[in-house]
Amino acid sequence: MFRKALSVLKVSTVLTAAAVALFQLAGCGGSGSNNASTGTLKLAITDKASDDYEKVVISIREIRVVPSGRENASDTDPALPLVVKYDTPKVIDVMQLQFVQQALGEVVLPAGDYSQIRLILEANPNGQGQLPVNYLVLKSDLNTRIPLTTPSAQQSGLKIISPYEIKPGIINAMMIDFDPNTAIVARGNGGYNFKPTGIRLVRMSDMLTKFGSISGTVYSTFKDWSSATVSVKRRGSVNDADPIALGRIFSNYTSSAWQSSFAVFVPPSSQTISYKTFISATGFRLYSSSSVSVMENLTTDLGTIPLVINP
Repeated sequence: MFRKALSVLKVSTVLTAAAVALFQLAGCGGSGSNNASTGTLKLAITDKASDDYEKVVISIREIRVVPSGRENASDTDPALPLVVKYDTPKVIDVMQLQFVQQALGEVVLPAGDYSQIRLILEANPNGQGQLPVNYLVLKSDLNTRIPLTTPSAQQSGLKIISPYEIKPGIINAMMIDFDPNTAIVARGNGGYNFKPTGIRLVRMSDMLTKFGSISGTVYSTFKDWSSATVSVKRRGSVNDADPIALGRIFSNYTSSAWQSSFAVFVPPSSQTISYKTFISATGFRLYSSSSVSVMENLTTDLGTIPLVINP
């Protein structure tokens, strides 16, 4: 997936509001609430390609946001604002969302800092012969629904952890990037679990009807970088001081390295606009990519990005 070439990428689940979780991109645009103490969150979802899965279906009962400091609150806590509650669960096959945003809802929120978005899922039925409502279908077996185990998603929500800010007086656009390759983990007994850190929260400058992506894998073999901020700025006829997209990713120790992948969603390049990607992590030098072009419905892959320890 991570090669220096343009390759078709299935869009991950995008929340358009204010949203990686593993990855959060930040930016803001448009006009929202006129109240200087509130801002509007628009939430959407998109999905990446997978060589293994034909379908990944989730059934969402409601979506809540978590203010900073309320991470241990129950889903029914009135301090957790409700983005949307569906009369019947919203059923989404995220594998159908390649470079497509599916809107999930919008809400006016108090301006300030938030730490999570919670997707509260409908429970899979326990009765014999009943079909699961959260499940995957393998490309190697198109006739079998394999239940997705969500140990806490019915009680404490599928937690998409990533700090983000609701800025006052504007529309805050967030996209949930559901990466099935990292959000779903085989258990070894034929079952599969959700891994919330594979669901990234991406904050964008605005809602996108046409977009491509920039991707890469950040790693270090010498030191755990724990978390890193990924930001993208336009270069050319526009030279951004503030990023057009910004977010945070979290390291996982695999294959003898601390690493994590990311994806950033941006409008297609023009003849006069390209993009530079910056990655910052405490204790490491700032990474700055060369300027790259982004095409609609394609990903520009920066490949493997080694972090260099500060002397």
